[in-house]
Amino acid sequence: MFRSLFVLLVLTSTAVAQTAPSAFDIASYTGLHLASHEGQVAEIDRLIAQGADLNARDHRGRTPAHVAAFASHDKALIALAEGGADLNALENSAYDVLTIAAVADDVELVSLAMELGNAADLITSIYDGTALIAAAHLGHYDVVARLVDGGAPLDHVNNLGWTALMEAVILGDGGSDHVKTVQILVDAGANKSTPDRDGVTPLQHAKSRGYAEIVSILK
Repeated sequence: MFRSLFVLLVLTSTAVAQTAPSAFDIASYTGLHLASHEGQVAEIDRLIAQGADLNARDHRGRTPAHVAAFASHDKALIALAEGGADLNALENSAYDVLTIAAVADDVELVSLAMELGNAADLITSIYDGTALIAAAHLGHYDVVARLVDGGAPLDHVNNLGWTALMEAVILGDGGSDHVKTVQILVDAGANKSTPDRDGVTPLQHAKSRGYAEIVSILK
């Protein structure tokens, strides 16, 4: 019972851990934050030329790059990166551009962020995870594939004691998206035997949940 409640708490907390700019935040934005939210590339270039702080923070620690990522403005992100913005910067909840894109299931933005220098092995979120763990948890298999190709660490263990593979099983629903996610991770060489803190393996968790397709992959 306690474990079920704990997992539910993790699911709920993870869902709200990333905080996109609110209407109030947006109304208060000026300069690069506003231009990034609106995707105004020419204005971004103009402000950079005038010496605007590319890594300025709003009240939640979001830089213009974070704001551009939340708004999925690829060209704005390119302009910021070319101007010298730090794409590996973490906002107050320890999210970077790449993890924001991974959670949004924005495959193109994930690829772009890595091309622009956002590290796939960066430790992010309040769970000390990675973009790969976040994507695996949500069953974003195309993003998982891109991150694997980009060199994301397959077997990083977060502060819950879970790898990307473990999260795909424990926090997944056993459906097709999570089946594909597990297959991609296993094919890439993820360690199938890494247990959780109770010594339970991904295979054992999959069996206990009746996830037959995942069980067949993990055997």
